[in-house]
Amino acid sequence: MVTAFLLAAVVGYLLGSIPSGYLAGRMRGVDLRKEGSGNIGATNALRVLGKKLGYVVLAADMLKGWLAVMAGFSSALLLGAESNQMVINAGVVAAVAAVLGHSFPVWLGFQGGKGIATSAGIMLALFPPLVFFSSLGVWLLLFFTTRYVSVGSLGAAVALPTSAFVLMGFGQCDLVRAGIASIMCVLAIWRHKPNIARLLAGTEKRFERRSRTES
Repeated sequence: MVTAFLLAAVVGYLLGSIPSGYLAGRMRGVDLRKEGSGNIGATNALRVLGKKLGYVVLAADMLKGWLAVMAGFSSALLLGAESNQMVINAGVVAAVAAVLGHSFPVWLGFQGGKGIATSAGIMLALFPPLVFFSSLGVWLLLFFTTRYVSVGSLGAAVALPTSAFVLMGFGQCDLVRAGIASIMCVLAIWRHKPNIARLLAGTEKRFERRSRTES
């Protein structure tokens, strides 16, 4: 299983490190690292590139998180996993690697996005549906009441391990997945440190889509 976990980690990182936002920006002759917030994630893509490409980036970032977990499952199954827990553990390894790949892509000097959309794809693949929908519900509630994407993302990050541990109490989730949910939450909060500082200073910008081209 060591080989399966190593394979899951490598494939997960490579999938996660695909810079969807950067590539979409280059299609328009734009470097997202030098526009808007300077982030290559879906939020900045929506602001800078417009609705159509922004949603493509969002979907692509979610897809690579989902695919990474599926690749982790497949690596364990192909290499003879002896239990369902081993398959889940390989998916967890791939999930961690995918988030790290998105946040620190080797192709862009380890300067990537915050990993929220990629984490959403991971949630769909790795956790019971209630975990995804609870985090999505928190994000929608906080975003539409505050118009701060960062507030919605931070709320969703906290909701992830909270719902995972609650479901663990009902036998619907295990400690390994609840643990990775906690790690993903901490990483998301850490990646949002500049946003938190701006929120406390009252200088964080509310979401207003700005398109360089017609959406």
